[in-house]
Amino acid sequence: MKATDTGDLWWKTAVIYCLDVETFMDSNDDGVGDFAGLAQRIDYLAELGVTCLWLMPFYPTPGRDDGYDVMDFYGVDPRLGHLGDLVEVVRTARDRGIRVIADLVVNHTSDQHPWFRDARSSRDSRYRDFYVWRDEVPAHQPEPVFPDEEDGVWHFDEKTEQYYLHNFYHHQPDLNLGNPRVVDEIAKIIGFWLELGLSGFRIDAVSYMLEEQADGDPHALVRSLRKYLSRRSGDAVMLGENNLPYDEQVPYFGQGDAEGLTMQFDFVGMQHLYLSLARHDARSFAATVSERPLVAEDAQWANFVRNHDELTLDKLTDAERAEVFAAFAPDDDMRLFDRGIRRRLPPMLDGDPRRVRMVYSLLFSLPGTPVIFYGEEIGMGENLAIAGRQSVRTPMQWSDGVAGGFSSSSRRGLARRVPGDGYGPAHVNAATQLTDPDSLLCFFQLLIRRYRSSTEIGWGSFEVLDHDSVGVFAHAMTGDQGAMIAVHNFAAEPAVVTITVPGASGETRLRELLADGECTTDDRGRVELALPGYGYRWLRVHRDDDVRLS
Repeated sequence: MKATDTGDLWWKTAVIYCLDVETFMDSNDDGVGDFAGLAQRIDYLAELGVTCLWLMPFYPTPGRDDGYDVMDFYGVDPRLGHLGDLVEVVRTARDRGIRVIADLVVNHTSDQHPWFRDARSSRDSRYRDFYVWRDEVPAHQPEPVFPDEEDGVWHFDEKTEQYYLHNFYHHQPDLNLGNPRVVDEIAKIIGFWLELGLSGFRIDAVSYMLEEQADGDPHALVRSLRKYLSRRSGDAVMLGENNLPYDEQVPYFGQGDAEGLTMQFDFVGMQHLYLSLARHDARSFAATVSERPLVAEDAQWANFVRNHDELTLDKLTDAERAEVFAAFAPDDDMRLFDRGIRRRLPPMLDGDPRRVRMVYSLLFSLPGTPVIFYGEEIGMGENLAIAGRQSVRTPMQWSDGVAGGFSSSSRRGLARRVPGDGYGPAHVNAATQLTDPDSLLCFFQLLIRRYRSSTEIGWGSFEVLDHDSVGVFAHAMTGDQGAMIAVHNFAAEPAVVTITVPGASGETRLRELLADGECTTDDRGRVELALPGYGYRWLRVHRDDDVRLS
C-alpha cells in the first residue's frame, strides 16, 4: 500500500469517537445536551486526534430506550436542536478533518412511529406488513434481548388480535425486513442522511435484522444496503454491531465480489481481554486474537474497550464469566442481565493509572480501528445510582464545576446526574487534564499520534510473538510502510521477555514510540525487553527505507 491509500480507505486508520449528543454539551442550560453545544466542542475532538465522530441516536423518540426507540427516521429530537444544527456540526467537523457517522436503528421502530400506529389500526392497513404478525405465538422462540424485563419476543395487540414480534422491548416492534417495501424505505433513510453530509452508519443489532429474510439468504439485506450506500457515496461505511462468534461474523463482511459490512466490532476479543485482565494472565486474550479471521483489504475489525451498553460477557463460559464478575463487578448492582457489567473501565481497575494506561495502549496497538466512548480519554467513571445501562452514559465532564461544565442548569435539571464520588468532576475533568502533560488525556493524544503515524497497525499483518512470560502479550505489526512491535504486561509483577523480532536481519535498531530511547536486537534478531508491573512499550523496527519522522 501507498501512504495515499489511507485516504481512500480512511476507516482503516481512523480514530472513532462515540458520543450521545444529549449528554455531551448543553448550550442553552436546559440540562440537555444539544447540537449547538457539540459544535462548540468539535475543536476539542480535533485536538484529541479524532477522525470520525459516531453520533448515537438523535432522532425524535418517546425516550423509553435512550433514543433507540425511533419514531421519525428523518428528523432530529427537538430537545437537541434541528436539522440545521446537525448540518452545522457536520460541516464544522469536516473542516477539522473529522467525518461523521450516525446510528442507523432499523431492526425495529418505536410503537409510536406512524408506520406502527397505522399498522395496528387495522389488519388491512397499508403498513401492516411493515411488521411481523402471527395469530399464535410460535412453539419455539428465542430469548428476549432483555430477559429481566420481557417474558418473550411476541406481544399481543388487543385491537387487531394478533401478536407482533419484538426481539427487544415490547414497545419496539420489529420491522419486517423481508418486505421489499421496508427495504426501500431504509434505502431512502440512508440516502437522506448521506445527502446531509454523513459518511456512513453504525448499524444497530445487525444479526437480529436478518432473522426474517423471506428469500432465505440472511446476508442479502446487508449486501443490498452496502451496494446502495456505495452507489450514493463511494467512501461511506457501514459499521456493524454483531455480537457473534468469529466464524459467524465473517459472512457479514461479504462474499466474493459482493461487499457486506465495512467494519464489525470485535466483541469476542473484547470479552477475552477482560478475562485476561481478571486473571493477570495474557494467554486467553492472545489465543483469541490469534484466531481472529483475516478480512478483505477494504474491510476492518473495530476494537473497543467499553461502549454505551453493558459490558457483555456472553461469549465466555459460565466459569469464565464468574471470574470477570468477581474481579470487576463483585456487587449484584454492578451486573446486568446476568451477562454484563454496567461500569466504566477505571473504577473496574480500582483507578490504577498503570492498568488503565496499559489497556488503552493495547487498544491503539491492535490490528484494526480503535473506537472510543466519550469520557474514556479522561478516565470517567459510572454512576450506579442511574438504572440499567445508562449508568455509563453520564454527562461529559468538562470542568470541575458542579455539573462538570456540561450545563449551568441545576443538578436536578440535568438529563442525567454526574458521578458524585472520586470520579466526579472535581477529580476528573477535561480542562484540568488539558494543561497537565502527565494526564490520561495527554496520554491519549500521544497514543493517537503514534497510532496514526503507524499505518501498519491498520493495514499490516499481525503476529503474536512467543516468549515465556504468561502475563505479557507481545505482538508485531508489519506493513509496506514499516513495522513495529508492542509488549503489554497484564501482571502486577515486573517481567523480562525475550522475543524474536519478525524480519530483523542481524542487529536491528528498535526505537521507542511512547518514551525516549532505543535498543538493538542481537545478530539473531532477538531482543530482551523489561517491563514494570502493568507496563507497556511500542517499538518501531528501524528500516533504511522508512521515511517516517517518528
